[in-house]
Amino acid sequence: MKQKKTLKKGLHLYEGKELSKDFPITSVDASPIMVFPLNQHIGKPAIPIVSVGDRVLMGQKIAEADGVISAPIHSSVSGTVKAIENRLVIDGSHSMSIVIENDGLGEAVPGYGEYRDALQLSSQEIAAVIKEAGIVGLGGAGFPTGVKLTPKNAREIDTLIINGCECEPYLTVDYRVMLEKGEQIVKAVRCVQKMLPNAKAIFGVEDNKSDSIKVIRGFIKPDDNMDVVSLKTKYPQGGERSLIYAIRGRKINSRMLPADARCIVINTSTCLAIYYALYKNIPLTFRYMTVTGEGANNCCNVKVPIGIDHQSVVDFCGGLKDDVCKIISGGPMTGFAMSTLDVPVQKTSSSILAFTQDDVSVVEQSNCIHCGRCVKVCPTDLVPQMLAKAIKQNDFGTFESLGGMECVQCGCCAYTCPAKIPLTQMFKLGKAKVIESRN
Repeated sequence: MKQKKTLKKGLHLYEGKELSKDFPITSVDASPIMVFPLNQHIGKPAIPIVSVGDRVLMGQKIAEADGVISAPIHSSVSGTVKAIENRLVIDGSHSMSIVIENDGLGEAVPGYGEYRDALQLSSQEIAAVIKEAGIVGLGGAGFPTGVKLTPKNAREIDTLIINGCECEPYLTVDYRVMLEKGEQIVKAVRCVQKMLPNAKAIFGVEDNKSDSIKVIRGFIKPDDNMDVVSLKTKYPQGGERSLIYAIRGRKINSRMLPADARCIVINTSTCLAIYYALYKNIPLTFRYMTVTGEGANNCCNVKVPIGIDHQSVVDFCGGLKDDVCKIISGGPMTGFAMSTLDVPVQKTSSSILAFTQDDVSVVEQSNCIHCGRCVKVCPTDLVPQMLAKAIKQNDFGTFESLGGMECVQCGCCAYTCPAKIPLTQMFKLGKAKVIESRN
């Protein structure tokens, strides 16, 4: 039997997906007050184009992109702008935000939700719609999708990878999106291929999602230049570098873009957002999330309007158990620990994880025993124990020379470390210091 494709090294983690994977997506209504941070993407924050007191409509652009690496923001409700002020966001920082009082009328801009045959659009028109819709990567850090899909070497791109791995434990929203919206995803991919005329589309999906693989395959036509690759379930398979290597055997580093390896990678939920923008004239005003974990009363997958507060989403799902001690936005390996649920859902908000035990706090850190486990699991072939030594000595030059800037901050090393050294956090600091020294 031919061995399934997969990344080098990595980890086999407890999945936790059984908690929420069988629950269909349900819709959550907007909250009375909606908050739209201007910095919901990689790059420069958007610039407000509304003022306090203005009435806005659902789908209306309320902030304009500031430069090439930026993205506009649209209101997910109709209502009145009550403030433009600094607000607390998911990672504990503050971001200038547009605060809108929802009038509950759901009055939309003209044309919102109206169908059009997107395949009749030119590649330039498709690119313009995606950019204007404010779409960013919904499976990661939020890089503006319109920029990603218009590389300088567009005709040289031979592979469009659709990332359906969802390798983080507990998360099931991409799985449900593929299962329930497979036809729309495939339609969006056909449009994207008009922008990358020589690219074959390959869906990379881990083999723990076999039913969603069947769904996607069922919507691919014989004349589509598409395929689905079943990948061995492994973390961090969904990382761009790992996925490109697993599917195409090509390596990239921190000084390269996927386009340099003739590949473009986009997430399945991002594809669905592209479908709504192209076929339904709906900008990125909502997203899909998973609410799960042993601390959730009812695990579920939900469609939520961007700008809603996390508490309202949790309340819709039945609240949390009394003994919850840790809440994470995103996956348990790369997400943010949340100090409060009174923060808005952003474009990059993929989940709310609630736990009744904090595995990090119950284990004491000890000295490195040089066991080499971190080396065995690092998908980038680094030697974490040497990088950690350099950081402890404040020797960031050595950290850089040892390849520290290639760290993808997946957390594999910290997870497997028997001494429980916070390696990932150390490397994040090291990379920040190196970048600071370059400026």
